[in-house]
Amino acid sequence: MKTIKIALIGAGYIADYHIRGLQCVPEVEIVAVVARTNESAQKFALKYGVAYSYTDVSKVVNDPNIDGVIISTPNQFHAPYALDCLKNGKAVFLEKPMGINAQEGRQIGKVAKDYGQLVMVGHMWRFDTDTDYVKDAVASGKLGKIFKTKGYGIHENWGPSGWFTKKELAGGGALADMGVHAIDSIRYVLGDPKPVKVYARIATNFGEYDVDDTGILVITWDNGTESIIESGWWHPHMDGPEAGAGVFGTKGYASLFPTFLKITKGEESFEKIVPDLPKREEHCDQIIYTRQMEHFVECIRNKETPVPGILEGQIVLDIVDAAYESAKTGEVVHL
Repeated sequence: MKTIKIALIGAGYIADYHIRGLQCVPEVEIVAVVARTNESAQKFALKYGVAYSYTDVSKVVNDPNIDGVIISTPNQFHAPYALDCLKNGKAVFLEKPMGINAQEGRQIGKVAKDYGQLVMVGHMWRFDTDTDYVKDAVASGKLGKIFKTKGYGIHENWGPSGWFTKKELAGGGALADMGVHAIDSIRYVLGDPKPVKVYARIATNFGEYDVDDTGILVITWDNGTESIIESGWWHPHMDGPEAGAGVFGTKGYASLFPTFLKITKGEESFEKIVPDLPKREEHCDQIIYTRQMEHFVECIRNKETPVPGILEGQIVLDIVDAAYESAKTGEVVHL
């Protein structure tokens, strides 16, 4: 079996999860890391035993021996780096969101198709056991017709700093950071319907930055379900851990984080089902990221289309763009 050679572009917080995941995948060699400064690149390389550390991304882009790259940089660089890598024969894993806006996503999709390369997007909740449990409950029909969902991505009494709070680098605020997870995870749970319209109210309440820290979206899917999505930083309360969802059906309810089902048994009566699922070491557990990397490497090896890939990443970008437009005009945006 051929060894797949991978390089990491970006050595921030999330890159630790990605490289630990890659180290669990057989026949993978992590050959290089690129970071903004020599110090951070060398520190990361030393920590994980990576042979080469660079500050110049072209060292990776132009290396014909590299099969794939993991891009986890500020959002502004997702598309430029992805396009260069795709044009130079490399598979690309992009941290979410896929680009800074929907136009960049479409550009990535076109270049990937033109050059016959694959793109995977880091919507990691698709690799989570609890999320799969709720998805399976929805697909089984035991909840009946799903008419409403409520999901959120919120930081309670906390928010990021640095590039996350600069529109030029991030494209958006809490919606682009946290809301994208809530959007994709509920879409996954519902069986990947397509959005038909979006209404949003988006604001900045907690900081002197030029991005949002508060968002409420209503998404109408082509299966008739309405999804309420909340995003936020610095909020004084959240309903559970940083990401969670509720799924409302005509025959029952499903909660994701904490994970359980409530099946209606008659008037004022229901059966609560709490599944026996693996204990989480942390909410965003390492195993999710390890499964992501396993899937990425398998797709490179077998020349398969990753899921989540370009299609899934593009739909999230389309919804986010529509939300910002709706918030600006006060009108529903039809997709």
